[in-house]
Amino acid sequence: MNSEMLFENIKKKKSFLCIGLDTDINKIPQFFFKYQDPIFEFNKQIIDATHDLCVAYKPNTAFYEQLGAKGWLSLEKTVNYIKTKHPDIFLIADAKRGDIGNTCNMYAKAFFENMKFDAITVAPYMGEDSVKPFLLYKDKWAILLALTSNKSARDFQFDNTETNLYEKVISKSKNWGTKDNLMYVVGATKAEMLKDIRKIIPNHFLLVPGIGAQGGSLSEVAKYGMNSKCGILVNSSRSIIYANNTPDFAIYSRKKASELKTEMEKLLSKHIN
Repeated sequence: MNSEMLFENIKKKKSFLCIGLDTDINKIPQFFFKYQDPIFEFNKQIIDATHDLCVAYKPNTAFYEQLGAKGWLSLEKTVNYIKTKHPDIFLIADAKRGDIGNTCNMYAKAFFENMKFDAITVAPYMGEDSVKPFLLYKDKWAILLALTSNKSARDFQFDNTETNLYEKVISKSKNWGTKDNLMYVVGATKAEMLKDIRKIIPNHFLLVPGIGAQGGSLSEVAKYGMNSKCGILVNSSRSIIYANNTPDFAIYSRKKASELKTEMEKLLSKHIN
């Protein structure tokens, strides 16, 4: 999926919502434990309830890796279900990989060939050769960590010099690929900084976590980050998938996703001609 295809889906669905499938075995409703694969069944019901409201899903692989082989099986089943039932969905592996080129070749094969993800989050600290393997796949994306929303982001991302580290990362890496295979993570809690980031990468897509449980403002993200092709995917995880803990949980998840989608539709009509 290239950037134009992603934008077309955003226009069709009138949404730029990405739902994070950060499925914690300790937080899902208890009735799921009657199923052979509680994680997959939970994901399946979330997907069935929300697929028409979002353009992307983003499983965080840590929640699956913690369970060992059976967790990976739940993830694989989730990926296959999305790809079979909803092939227009942009599927992101939130894996935050980053290593020397030979190792990243293996990561790229794992997530793009075997798991059929469209994109993977990548830590660019080791430089270009740790990112390039992910950019060799047609219509696949590397999503580089740039400006994150966690409390310790200032330890390294802001260095109190003329140019912050996150700005250097974006400026240096933007020529490693194109707007069709490079995206950047920019936290919603840093919304005003999107204005300066857009001066460096006006046309690239941005993956923006931090809406909902982390307190980021959707309207501020759109104000500073949206471009003429939308250019943003806004992720919400916990506030959607854990909206309720009863057997009717999926109804509440849909309601929360629908509220965000309605707001996104208004923002798109305001910012996109």
